Amino acid sequence: MTDHRSVLRARVRRIGRVLDRLFPMPDIPLDHGDPFQLLVAVLLSAQTTDKKVNQVTPALFAAAATPAEMARLSVPRIQSLIRTVGLAPTKARHLRAMADLLVERHHGEVPRELAALEALPGVGHKTASVVMVQAFGVPAFPIDTHIHRLAARWGLSSGKSVTQTERDLTALWPPREWGKRHLQIIYFGRTHCPARGHDPGACPICCWIPTQVHASRVHAPA
Repeated sequence: MTDHRSVLRARVRRIGRVLDRLFPMPDIPLDHGDPFQLLVAVLLSAQTTDKKVNQVTPALFAAAATPAEMARLSVPRIQSLIRTVGLAPTKARHLRAMADLLVERHHGEVPRELAALEALPGVGHKTASVVMVQAFGVPAFPIDTHIHRLAARWGLSSGKSVTQTERDLTALWPPREWGKRHLQIIYFGRTHCPARGHDPGACPICCWIPTQVHASRVHAPA
């Protein structure tokens, strides 16, 4: 067990060096001006590209830049502003209900507590975690599909569930790095380590991770 832990820790350090070299100061890919706008953008990003979200949010925020303004819009009006993103009807209902709740319960402010964020309509654990770390600087490691996939591919987690992946990755990196690693791994997955058509030999990380790791998906130690 000791040897395995040493090997895993060394792999994590090397992965961190590669990520820092390629993405030293990763920016949040969703355009926003404040925590509310980030919350809206992250909610919209489910099953939609960040590029598409950034195309629709300027008009949406021009019409409703605050929870109070969003709460005054009808659901059909919100849907018309976000119609090109996936699941637009559902997201429009969630945005209106979320804005209502922010006004009624939180004085029109985005709460800084994870549980309060997760209680908002349409806001799951990943969305709430993104807002906590990126808007408020509270350590969190949001797990999206890229991170879940690469953690398993690199032998950092079993890949059995996003909950397990979050538990494993937060044990492997210190809290001060979670927000940065979250963004770095997303960008790395998009540019160097795609789900399909991936060439491990050309990947800056997979090229030196043993092939048996990819196959076995070694579980990170507790």
